[in-house]
Amino acid sequence: MALQLWETLKEAITAYTGLSPTTFFTVLALCLALYYAVSGLFGHSDSHSRDRDYGEQTQPLPPPVQLGEVTEDELKLYDGTDPEKPLLMAIKGQIYDVSQSRMFYGPGGPYALFAGKDASRALAKMSFEEKDLTGDISGLGPFELDALQDWEYKFMSKYTKVGTIKKTVPVEEEASSAGEPAVIADNTEEKPSAE
Repeated sequence: MALQLWETLKEAITAYTGLSPTTFFTVLALCLALYYAVSGLFGHSDSHSRDRDYGEQTQPLPPPVQLGEVTEDELKLYDGTDPEKPLLMAIKGQIYDVSQSRMFYGPGGPYALFAGKDASRALAKMSFEEKDLTGDISGLGPFELDALQDWEYKFMSKYTKVGTIKKTVPVEEEASSAGEPAVIADNTEEKPSAE
């Protein structure tokens, strides 16, 4: 059986390469030797020491600090410009510590403009425009809302939630039927009493 296999292999080598089996295996051995010699020049052994040096230079991240409820202005302080502070960003009012991805969200990173902000609208629209860097998601379509939901799931699974954004409710005055202003707070109207 093995002898038949060897004879079949010799015939196949000759038929497909035009070389004798001895020449074919000699060329194959030279190619492997050349590969190992060249790959040795570009140093796999050196890369392990570089990885160790890099690990010694970077310090472990401090544990996430729970902020609780903060305003959007307070969140701007965590945009990565101060290396002593954590790097934070929000989605749908939920604030996440993205310090572990400083290379992406920190200064100079491709997503640095999202840091220190609620970037819900920009993430939903996959936009890098300044006007979309807001937590306002009104008027988004179903595909954009699905994209935002995917981003939220990604952040929930990868980063630690450290707080929420305080929502300011605007107080507006409207003229009531009695001519007195009615105050609207928390989306509930005060009804004038009938006298």
